[in-house]
Amino acid sequence: MTEYEDLETAGEYDLAERHALRRVSGLSTELEDVTEVEYRSLRLERVVLVGVWTEGTQTQAENSMRELALLAETAGSEVLEGLMQRRAKADPATYIGSGKAEELADVVLATGADTIIADGELAPSQLRTLEEICKVKVIDRTALILDIFAQHAKSREGKAQVELAQLQYLLPRLRGWGGNLSRQVGGRAAGGVGIGGRGPGETKIELDRRRIRTRMAKLRRQIAEMSKSRETKRSARRSRQVPSVAIAGYTNAGKSSLLNRLTGAGVLVENALFATLDPTVRRAETPSGRPFTLADTVGFVRHLPHQLVEAFRSTLEEVGEADLILHVVDGSDPDPEAQIAAVREVLSEVDAANIPEIIVINKADVADPLAIGRLQRAFKSNAVVSAHTGAGIDELMALVEAALPQMDREVHVLLPYAEGSLVARIHDAGDVTKTTHREDGTELIARVPLALAAELERFEVATTAQ
Repeated sequence: MTEYEDLETAGEYDLAERHALRRVSGLSTELEDVTEVEYRSLRLERVVLVGVWTEGTQTQAENSMRELALLAETAGSEVLEGLMQRRAKADPATYIGSGKAEELADVVLATGADTIIADGELAPSQLRTLEEICKVKVIDRTALILDIFAQHAKSREGKAQVELAQLQYLLPRLRGWGGNLSRQVGGRAAGGVGIGGRGPGETKIELDRRRIRTRMAKLRRQIAEMSKSRETKRSARRSRQVPSVAIAGYTNAGKSSLLNRLTGAGVLVENALFATLDPTVRRAETPSGRPFTLADTVGFVRHLPHQLVEAFRSTLEEVGEADLILHVVDGSDPDPEAQIAAVREVLSEVDAANIPEIIVINKADVADPLAIGRLQRAFKSNAVVSAHTGAGIDELMALVEAALPQMDREVHVLLPYAEGSLVARIHDAGDVTKTTHREDGTELIARVPLALAAELERFEVATTAQ
């Protein structure tokens, strides 16, 4: 089997491995007491969705709820019902108001749901109040996305980043009842030290918080160490003057499919949200043969949890360090403009807002032509492609070639024989097209990086002397 065939089937093997383990509904063995929610794993089986529409149009609010349903299904749950309420702002106590919370409890009872998922990030008090009213587990959009990331993380760095994000989310939400609030005995009181040796000690929740903070500090150190290898590789590419292109975009917009189409990388492709968590860097060439690197990155989503942006910052550096961003948009999505706005918001958080960008309108084979035309008018630098069929790929590559920075220049120099090291550097870093050995030195015509061209200016041969 050839190396390319190995790459081509690698994504299929990854996909088969991911599908080999699926949650089976109705087999949960967790405690029925909802007050133990902090100390059991996140359970997603039969869910009811609830959202608050505070701004934008009704269509935008409904699109957000549909996306929440896709997120829930990606996490392995069965969506039974979805409720949306129009309010000026979310209720500070129950998110949807006490009356609507009672209605939600009736829906949960009627459908037999065991989990409520809110379309937003809830405060700890809102979570607890809704759980008390509805008598089932309540999670928010942030916890749902973190759970999906935890299921899909495969590399050591990806797992560490997800765990760090989960701990950052969990820390302010720890709470307990009964025995969980009891204090651990302080000092050496248990050893019979007596009067003056006993203290209140730590509560169970304080002990948990301390352990979480210790674990978070360890994870940050590990991620910092692991990010060094990626920085080393980036430095090596920069020293060779290889331009870098990052593929960014909304989750499930087709970024991995585009990478496979452009490079034959064979990375995992799945019609699911957040299929890619670990960045993939592959070599590609422009139509004229100029090499560059293509990096596939984690997808973004509306209201991407801040904890994830922070935890994945080292991974997202692939975008921040790029010379060009291919911003992939799902042309068949009901609201592609909202996707673009959400992605650009995250790009600004990782200092990538000023990097040159090409809007790649993907899935042209199934998208509405009117929607594609609207996007083309709104965004000047764009390409309409289908990663599935290959349509528009040649036009995209031509745009990429034109947008890449000119990192080399043709020089015509005469180097004295004493400058043999410079001749060697030209051969290593440049592309030599002509070499002539003369009495007074070596005459070269070559394309070299700009930094090296500056060093060679004093040896340049005048064009009239050729």
